[in-house]
Amino acid sequence: MAWSTRELADLAGTTVNTIRHYHRLGLLEEPERRYNGYKKYGVSHLVCLLRIRRLADLGVPLAQVGPLRADDRSMPDQLRALDAELAASMERLQRARTDIAAILHDHAPADAPAGFASVASRLSESDSSIIHIYSQLYDADVMADLRRMVEVDAGAGALGDEITALAPDADEATRQRLAERLAPTLAQNLIEYPWLSDPTGHLATSENVARQTFTEAVLELYNPAQIDVLTRAGILAHERLRAHASAGVTPGPGS
Repeated sequence: MAWSTRELADLAGTTVNTIRHYHRLGLLEEPERRYNGYKKYGVSHLVCLLRIRRLADLGVPLAQVGPLRADDRSMPDQLRALDAELAASMERLQRARTDIAAILHDHAPADAPAGFASVASRLSESDSSIIHIYSQLYDADVMADLRRMVEVDAGAGALGDEITALAPDADEATRQRLAERLAPTLAQNLIEYPWLSDPTGHLATSENVARQTFTEAVLELYNPAQIDVLTRAGILAHERLRAHASAGVTPGPGS
């Protein structure tokens, strides 16, 4: 029995182009040709093609199919490595499905930072962008803490909206007023999340890269008035903590 390329492709459940590709890679031997020049495939070609397809279905890269078939001794190690890759891929896919479900449930933008779907609608464009950058600079523990901080801030709402809407040329009184309102929240965050004072142990990159990236991001994503308010609020928050420490008390959110 002899088959044409089309017939062989149909039998193997593949395509003519795939068979030609296997020929080019040297995975499938070229068959003899009929008197009219057409290829004449036999059972050995069909079996070889089915074996290649089986390995490809398992996820073995075509570049590894030839060496794998030539050396059965390496197959267990190759398959274990492949299984580990598949497990990692499945984990990524499951995370993607979970994220998609959260995005649909919360009507969040598809490009919202991972894990922030429930509060994405309350994030300004700048805040969403900075969180994306944070995800590359810090570990999972920091990102979980940031989610909690954002949830609290989103609950407050009005102050964040005012800072987001702050004009670059906002007057001195407005800046100071917003900074004073923001300082208690920052002070409480410094107490609840000590890594804010020293994030070194939670960095996913070098301290120098993290500092430089953060500085450049803030300068580009926030206007001068917003940066001034954040800077003032940070100074006020640390002053509050020092004052309470001197008095021997721990400040609460509204103190």
